[in-house]
Amino acid sequence: MPTLPPSPWIVRHAPLLRAGGSVLDVACGSGRHVRWLQQRGHTVFAVDRNAEALAGLRDVAQVQVADLEAGPWPYGEQTFDAVVVTHYLWRPLLPRIVQAVAPGGFLLYETFALGQASLGKPSNPEFLLRPGELLDAVRPALRVLAYEDGFVPSPHPAYVQRIVAVREAPDACASDRYNLAT
Repeated sequence: MPTLPPSPWIVRHAPLLRAGGSVLDVACGSGRHVRWLQQRGHTVFAVDRNAEALAGLRDVAQVQVADLEAGPWPYGEQTFDAVVVTHYLWRPLLPRIVQAVAPGGFLLYETFALGQASLGKPSNPEFLLRPGELLDAVRPALRVLAYEDGFVPSPHPAYVQRIVAVREAPDACASDRYNLAT
């Protein structure tokens, strides 16, 4: 099965990430973002419950087989320069994902939202974000830089919610700005 290209949302906002920084890809599956981020010089940590999918990533990332929905968070208090999540939602894990973002680090998150059931899977509301849910999950701990909630026609038609947020460093000041991609 061919590897899918990285999400345009992740590609668009990856220039925000610190060069050579540590990136955690949560529920990474076959590793489309793991490989892409590693090729750009990041130290990548990959976690998923599918050991078979992770086996192909051992040469490019520090892999961790873990059932994020039934077991403990495998990274303890460890933080990362960026946390990437795509096509995954387990609400009890949202606070841990936010906590894993280091000071000065970023959260890049994109997953399905209500409305998706009209197009196919996932259709269970437990796996579809409600309006504004990602905003509520990250604030006030993180500063929101970009947020979208709606329909995207490509690369596959979907209802999505996506966010880019930063945990501002303790020495950040009001004049700090982030170079957003155009």
